[in-house]
Amino acid sequence: MTITTGDSVTIEYTGRLDDGSVFDTSRESVAEETGLAEEQPDRNYDPLTVEVGANQVIEGMDDALVGLEQGATSTVAIPPEKAYGEWTEERVQEYDAEEFDRMMGENSPEEGAYLETQDGGVGEIVKLGDEVVRVDFNSQLAGETLEFDIEVVDVSEN
Repeated sequence: MTITTGDSVTIEYTGRLDDGSVFDTSRESVAEETGLAEEQPDRNYDPLTVEVGANQVIEGMDDALVGLEQGATSTVAIPPEKAYGEWTEERVQEYDAEEFDRMMGENSPEEGAYLETQDGGVGEIVKLGDEVVRVDFNSQLAGETLEFDIEVVDVSEN
């Protein structure tokens, strides 16, 4: 059966950057080989099940799945505009240092630390100055072309 929008699809995948480094995978053996398992010790490495076209994965992954069949393997390059977008200065927010300290309460973050907003956004503290704090809310993968090895494990029509 050929995958179409709306189908439920289970895949095994490995995502790489242009330099060949693995940034994500569903395969535990790959995670162990590349050191991801050490970085994320509590993660379960299981096949991923998504509804194609339901915005559960990046747009380029949805597009890549359409037309494949159960048992198929594919390698696909996904440009930034179909992944996490380009890096933009608009996603870097500045806060008054005193106001930022009040917002953080007892937590005393450092440059390079990540924080999560109340609405689920994740940002990296890129400058922790006496007067201004800068937080970058761009995805770590913004601006990157991503390459995925995909294996379609199961397909169910919805």
